Amino acid sequence: MRNFAAAFSAVLVLLLSGCASVPMAPLDQDTKAKDFSPIPNKASLYIYRNESFGAAIPMTVSVNGKALGQTAAQTYFRLNLTPGKYNVESHAENVSNLPLTTEAGKNYFVWQEVKMGMWMARSLLQQTDETTGRAGVMESKLIASSVSESDLSPLDAQPASPPALSAPSNDNASQKLRELQSLRKDGVITEDEFQKKKTQLLEKL
Repeated sequence: MRNFAAAFSAVLVLLLSGCASVPMAPLDQDTKAKDFSPIPNKASLYIYRNESFGAAIPMTVSVNGKALGQTAAQTYFRLNLTPGKYNVESHAENVSNLPLTTEAGKNYFVWQEVKMGMWMARSLLQQTDETTGRAGVMESKLIASSVSESDLSPLDAQPASPPALSAPSNDNASQKLRELQSLRKDGVITEDEFQKKKTQLLEKL
């Protein structure tokens, strides 16, 4: 039993100390992201993983249910978002969830901490302060996100309401009624049809 536990631990350590490969953004985008200057009317969100531990395990990151891609050791995502509420998730052996409310002109830093799991690495998302976050991002490289920033909307964004259908005004109703009376007088519609149309018109008022 001890031999099995030792072998299992050795395999797990080897797995966690390898190196995963993820698609990286161009160097100029990485350099620009590290000036930490938010775009006007936007909030900048950095999700970084600056540890070497668990490097062989890629971990999927999603925002508002949309997968950005996977992280590896010493990598990060940067998103310029419309201010509002967002939900960040890290998917490993577990799912770590972090709700976040953003404001325009501010940077937000989320650390994807890697932890030992039963069968593979686990993760824990934590919001960090500006100093800690910048340091973590500076020692990491920018990942190419598979989701466009324009596809990410705040959870609290309200869809535009369709214009309400206005009820016919009294003047319009009177005009319609006169037209119906004229049609009845000319024999175009019967008395029953006139009464039915009249009732429908009055119900809309």
